[in-house]
Amino acid sequence: MKSKKLSEQIINTFRSNGFVLSEPDVLLDSEYIIQRSGENFRRSMLTFENENGKIMCLRPDLTVASCIKYLEKKSKSKIYYSGQAYRRTSKKGSDLINDQLGIEILGSKNQLKDDYEVIKTILNSAKKIKSKRIQIKVGDISLFNKLINSLDMPERWKLRLIRHFWRPKYFEELLKRLENNSDIDSLTFDADKKRFYEMKKMSQGKIIAGRSVSEVLKRFNKKIKDPRSFREGKKIVRIIRSFLKINCKLSKLDKTLLNFAIRNNLRRNIFKEFKSIQNLKRLKHQVYFITNFGRDIEYYTGIVFEIFSGKREIARGGRYDDLLKSLGAKKNIPAVGAAINLNNI
Repeated sequence: MKSKKLSEQIINTFRSNGFVLSEPDVLLDSEYIIQRSGENFRRSMLTFENENGKIMCLRPDLTVASCIKYLEKKSKSKIYYSGQAYRRTSKKGSDLINDQLGIEILGSKNQLKDDYEVIKTILNSAKKIKSKRIQIKVGDISLFNKLINSLDMPERWKLRLIRHFWRPKYFEELLKRLENNSDIDSLTFDADKKRFYEMKKMSQGKIIAGRSVSEVLKRFNKKIKDPRSFREGKKIVRIIRSFLKINCKLSKLDKTLLNFAIRNNLRRNIFKEFKSIQNLKRLKHQVYFITNFGRDIEYYTGIVFEIFSGKREIARGGRYDDLLKSLGAKKNIPAVGAAINLNNI
């Protein structure tokens, strides 16, 4: 830890806001995480084989570790943690070990209140750091999903773009294919159909890459039945690229989104449900909204944010309502959280 006194001050802030200590396991089952959360974690995990031949890993993410503990009924729904995350990264000079202090609200249905409380608590904690200039960047993954679902294009393309939004490089490849009306080649499509019929014989509850077989089959079924001809790719890509360029002060967001909808002949109320973002106007800090933001972590589903002290990122977080289901819950469980990265302080 950087400073024991500073950590204690931040923890006291967490406690005073009703968060209870939870200590998620340091060692996790590698295959469980990969199977439930996708291949993204494999590249970053530090793994080893235990005496029983089982592949284990040091927790690559304290949010995932906290969710696993929550599902095992060993933690409260409003928690804080103090610990280390261990993950590889492709960024030069990045630390292998990250000292973090974080909070999570799991299972609460009061999204508006919870989103604001998490950000406000982290901001109050940042005051203990005595930062001179605090700046907040926010985005909302759900707004991108609303845009894609409103556009007139085949369902298979909507599924691809939403599913791969968190992978900017591959997402850009998809946009180029869509722009050129270049769909999946016939061999790949035939392979999909073959795999579809193979999976129909499997146990419907089996989990593959974070989704049950029945869920995967539903996606396959939509792709197979979807019409193959589509000629509006260039227009659709232009609208998507225009959306991803939106970067403005939060105070100007309502007008910016309305102008975007009018300019692209979209419904004026397409973005009406973004109350969590609007609620941040109550904060006494400069807040910037960026549509092309928060895409580097796959499990975010709604509001995402980063808090900066000057040019240094000191905290980040967001909403991840699908994560607990991917980790074994029977249904989606509302969840939002954030962590302070002590390495950057």
